[in-house]
Amino acid sequence: MKLSRPVSWFLLAFGVWSWFIWITFVKNLWKDGSGLAFDDAGDPTTYFWVHLLLAITSFLLGTVVGVLGFRGVRYLRRERAKGQTC
Repeated sequence: MKLSRPVSWFLLAFGVWSWFIWITFVKNLWKDGSGLAFDDAGDPTTYFWVHLLLAITSFLLGTVVGVLGFRGVRYLRRERAKGQTC
């Protein structure tokens, strides 16, 4: 399947955006002082584990989507270069 240039760039940007957002979220989750992520003893709460699982899932999906976009962009550039040399 061949992706268009705009779709490839969108997927690549979405993958990068996903990593940026979720890394920021995990940093904030880790430093949480409100009592949601860690109880009074400093142990992780259910809130922490659920949101960490969401972040990991988003990292994985963002990576897959970003790789698809990257491969699409790379393929289109290769095709354009091949067309210019012929």
